[in-house]
Amino acid sequence: MALNIPGLVSLSVFFTLTLATGIWASWKSKKDQQNRNPTEMAIVGGRNINVFIGLFTATATWVGGAYINGTAEIVYLPSKGLLWVQAPVGFALSLVIGGFFFVNPMRSKNYVTVMDPLQETYGNVMGSLLFIPPLLGEVFWFAAILASLGATMRVILDIGGSLAILVSACTVILYTLLGGLYSVAYTDVIQLVFITLSLASLWVCIPFALVNSATESIYYTATHQSYQGPWIGKIEKQYLGRWLDDFFYLVLGSISWQTYFQRVLSAASPGQARLISYLSGLGCFSMAIPSVLIGAVAASTDWNQTSYGLPSPLERGESAMILPLVLHYLCPAYISVAGLAAIAAAAMSSADSALLSAGSMFAHNIYRKILRKKATETEVLWAMRTSMLVFGAGAAGLAFYSSSVYDLWFLSGELVYALLFPQLCCALFAPSTNTYGSAAGFLVGLLLRVLAGEPALSIPPVICYPGCSLVNGTYSQLFPFKTFTMLLTLGTIIAVSYLAVVLFQRNLLPHWWDVCNITGGTGTLIPLQQVEKQRGSPNVGLEENRD
Repeated sequence: MALNIPGLVSLSVFFTLTLATGIWASWKSKKDQQNRNPTEMAIVGGRNINVFIGLFTATATWVGGAYINGTAEIVYLPSKGLLWVQAPVGFALSLVIGGFFFVNPMRSKNYVTVMDPLQETYGNVMGSLLFIPPLLGEVFWFAAILASLGATMRVILDIGGSLAILVSACTVILYTLLGGLYSVAYTDVIQLVFITLSLASLWVCIPFALVNSATESIYYTATHQSYQGPWIGKIEKQYLGRWLDDFFYLVLGSISWQTYFQRVLSAASPGQARLISYLSGLGCFSMAIPSVLIGAVAASTDWNQTSYGLPSPLERGESAMILPLVLHYLCPAYISVAGLAAIAAAAMSSADSALLSAGSMFAHNIYRKILRKKATETEVLWAMRTSMLVFGAGAAGLAFYSSSVYDLWFLSGELVYALLFPQLCCALFAPSTNTYGSAAGFLVGLLLRVLAGEPALSIPPVICYPGCSLVNGTYSQLFPFKTFTMLLTLGTIIAVSYLAVVLFQRNLLPHWWDVCNITGGTGTLIPLQQVEKQRGSPNVGLEENRD
């Protein structure tokens, strides 16, 4: 295949426009920075992001390259199908639940990152431990996005994937370093406009693909065997537990990410933050519809009648690239160029969010609160920029090992669900929990998740839950163990916190054993009745040693 010159020119224009917008936004942030905290300007935009910009940046964050490509891939796969496409509904519900329950307590207290309530409740030591899963998740997410973008450009433009990875990484790192959230938010507007226009082009391409002579009616192939199984898919009884586990993982596990809270915490008021969360959920759902239809078209296509030929994308192991393959082989050339713009814009809108989130948490929660408590605002800002440069360079390096990066991203995301989500729930809604409960919950959750194994990384399970089976030499857990681990972590935090208070309040343990200082450090224990009263009050928490 020859180099796609129109596509290359289009992509060059997109990258140039994105970079120019990021540089302009950085200039705007410096202009608006007068009489404001520079670090807060970089992390949450000075809490001055309006609803329009907030809606665009929140939607663009979730509608990434993996979201668009992955939705089409799952519909196309004979072993999955439409019924296994959970991300559109899962992300939409996650944003609605986050807006209803989590936005108000986070925004009303003017927190800067998702780690703030955890450090406030459980101290800096536990905060530093809880920082590890989301940091790994953000870095691996950035790497996975770059890898996906590189593979897509290789298919459509016939250029080296490594070149695409390097150019994309340098562009994202540069404008994120310059302007922080302002640059990310305003470039997200440009990127979401590209995504919207390009998805409109995808709507235009769908009729071309539907009437292609190599494609059967998707209405027929939805429920009937054609070139492969029906694309509607089915959920077999033995896989129902896994389906529910994955669904709850998407709905609840997507809440406790800095990328989400960075958007809602930048809103001017809690009301605007909730509105942004609700509307972006609707936007995420609607953006998935073209990908679903393209996946259905791919499942209904006789690839032998196209220039792609046989074997099919599934047999070649290229099902992950099914969306760009449909655009390239079933549609006119200008459609594939527009589709590439959508994928590139979606990828970059998520990549910059991941990079900014990782840098924000490190600078604000680790550097300022643990490493350099007397650091100036300028110093914290440079720590943030340096960390983003290091994380970005590391993620770009990992992107060359795409298959391993995806597996590590999934595993780190599961750790965020199992470890961070219950900790955040307790910090916000059960303020009487303490560091002992947090530490115990962390250890229990981490142990259970590691012992459950990870087939993608060839880690065999030590704990075989009900329904665990050996298929082709690989163990498969059909029990909803991720949600089970999350619930057990939640229960452990509450139970151990209460037990610790009882033991010290009744002098069953000597007071000098209270290394976490949950009794206030005065030698006078907090009465158990007061602790129980605090448990019912969202505004009162146990005194905690935060050093």
